Amino acid sequence: MSEFTLHCFAQSGNAYKVALMLELAKADWEPKWVDFFGGVSRDPEFRKNENVMGELPILEHGDLHLVQSGVILDYLAEVLGLYGGQTAEERREIWRWILFDNHKLTSYTATLRFQRTFVGVPENDVTAFFEKRAIAAHQVLDQHLEGKSFVVGDRLTIADFSLCGYLFWPEEIGIDFAPFANTRAWLERIKSIPSWKHPYDLMPGHPLVKA
Repeated sequence: MSEFTLHCFAQSGNAYKVALMLELAKADWEPKWVDFFGGVSRDPEFRKNENVMGELPILEHGDLHLVQSGVILDYLAEVLGLYGGQTAEERREIWRWILFDNHKLTSYTATLRFQRTFVGVPENDVTAFFEKRAIAAHQVLDQHLEGKSFVVGDRLTIADFSLCGYLFWPEEIGIDFAPFANTRAWLERIKSIPSWKHPYDLMPGHPLVKA
């Protein structure tokens, strides 16, 4: 039995944030597939026993049961001694970007991808709104990355894991990444790390079973 168990599914960028960190840290971990698209996380028993929020990922470490990707990343940085802030200032800066990601980048990017790829709704005012807000968040990140190798400091941190979680599916998001040269270069740096894997290769549940 592995030290860490990650409840996840291949299409989840939030789960990928944690899975990628575990993989690059060479942690002893294993994924446990949850049939999100089959409605498992909406089941009352799941919400009672696993996560009242009905969300993934969930990390098991011994008797500890953690939810929310930002919390899990912070915990792993502590227990693994990797990818965290080295000073109080760095820790605050890391959390500034994790919160930005959760509120601005992931929230709009992931919802837009879900609407276009997994729901398949026709383009409408709602998708246009999400695209506009997602592009605005991408512009902020791209501007911040000007002249930087990584988001905080000169090394990979949990801020990078959080922000990159949904960005390896550009064709599923449907946003033109061409204007975001700094972001594209940053993603390539992450992809060049020897242990890097695409989310569909790192977590179970791809491809989706057709209804």
